Amino acid sequence: MQVTIQNIDDFKRKALAFANQFDVCCLLDSNNYHDSYSKFDLLFAIDYSDKIETKKVNNSFELLEAFKLKNKGWLFGGLGYDLKNEIEDLNSKNDDFLNFPDLFFFAPKHILVLKGNDLKIISDDANNIWSQIKDTNIEKSNSSAKCDIKCRFSKADYIQTLGDIKTEISKGNIYETNFCMEFYAENATINPNLIFQQLNSISPTPFANYFKWFDKFIISATPERFLSKRGNKLISQPIKGTAKRSENQKEDEQIKVDLVNHPKEQQENVMIVDLVRNDLTKSAKKGTVSVEELFGIYSFKQVHQMISTVVCEIKEGLSSVDVLKNTFPMGSMTGAPKISAMLLMDNYERSQRGIYSGAVGYFSPEDDFDFNVIIRTILYNETEKYLSFHVGSAITYYADAEKEYEECLLKIKAILEVLN
Repeated sequence: MQVTIQNIDDFKRKALAFANQFDVCCLLDSNNYHDSYSKFDLLFAIDYSDKIETKKVNNSFELLEAFKLKNKGWLFGGLGYDLKNEIEDLNSKNDDFLNFPDLFFFAPKHILVLKGNDLKIISDDANNIWSQIKDTNIEKSNSSAKCDIKCRFSKADYIQTLGDIKTEISKGNIYETNFCMEFYAENATINPNLIFQQLNSISPTPFANYFKWFDKFIISATPERFLSKRGNKLISQPIKGTAKRSENQKEDEQIKVDLVNHPKEQQENVMIVDLVRNDLTKSAKKGTVSVEELFGIYSFKQVHQMISTVVCEIKEGLSSVDVLKNTFPMGSMTGAPKISAMLLMDNYERSQRGIYSGAVGYFSPEDDFDFNVIIRTILYNETEKYLSFHVGSAITYYADAEKEYEECLLKIKAILEVLN
């Protein structure tokens, strides 16, 4: 079924309110950021005909492969960071306060695909679904959050720990890592739907998503693509390098120039590009891994980001699930050497990351896929009333603890504004 949408913002609000009535739904919103690999402006999956979730098993990817073979159409889901323990000889000693699954996917009953003003509804009951969306009342209840936000690290703790990490770097144990800290609230009450709408308005990003998995919610303003498959081509776009925006246009342009030429930001970015290139070689035809763009500067409402694009052609005999497993977790959220960095961060961080620095995305019926990186994201367990958002930054030997701490606060500025 094809429909022309006149008021896109009104449609988004109604579609989200409608979808939120079901136990499971997933919204992927590009917020009109266009790149050469975009296939749609908005993709919405509602309700499920089949689902899978895993927690603390040793064969999640094998189970996903079987689930995908069973369900040949669209699939939507998420991959938690701690799947690393299945891929490598690692574990997670820190407490898991959110209790999200490690892996969760569903085959949707209804799919909405928006490109420009053209909406395609893929459903056995398309006419009825469209009628219900049109008649849905938009929520106008109080969207204020009731939560007392705390952090697992004081500023002094953070600075001390970062110093210890730099000592690890000076010893040669690692040469770059992504060190993360958790902000959290217990006995938190929020309206996830309305909080997402507020966050998406304050901080629109190209890989924003809202995911309801029964009593668990992902409310994301992520700007980063983890991995995409288009035909036989893989695309990864790691982000390393962040700078604040300025309301003064001349100053804002100078900030962009300073970011692209900053030696530390370039060093962080190129290290991760090398790591991503190495990860992609596991799935690539020989000689096809290349850097399409190095140190690209992209501007979002809250920040400027330095983004590089690494691509390759897929070698024969690999499934899409194999490809994801070969590159997971993403290099931008781990460090280098990858295994050593993940091992050390489990020692220095104070809670499990869970779905944070994992990925959310889809498989299409053509076996293409697109997965984001779960950063700049509120995670909420409605049953436990536990709310969480992590933030991190790349740490090299030349990292300045005060500046890294300020960068972390800049990255969560929009989240704090919404929750406060």
